[in-house]
Amino acid sequence: MDRWVCDPCGWVYDPAEGDPDGGIEPGVAFEDLPEDWVCPVCGATKDLFSKE
Repeated sequence: MDRWVCDPCGWVYDPAEGDPDGGIEPGVAFEDLPEDWVCPVCGATKDLFSKE
């Protein structure tokens, strides 16, 4: 699965790790994240992420 980088702050969403603090289990692809999910560091929306 692809990793995605937050353009504003550089945080990387890695599907192998998920977003435990945001309730996202490991193994969830970026495309399968809820539409209202935001970057846990800066609050950027999914459309502000780029594929690594």
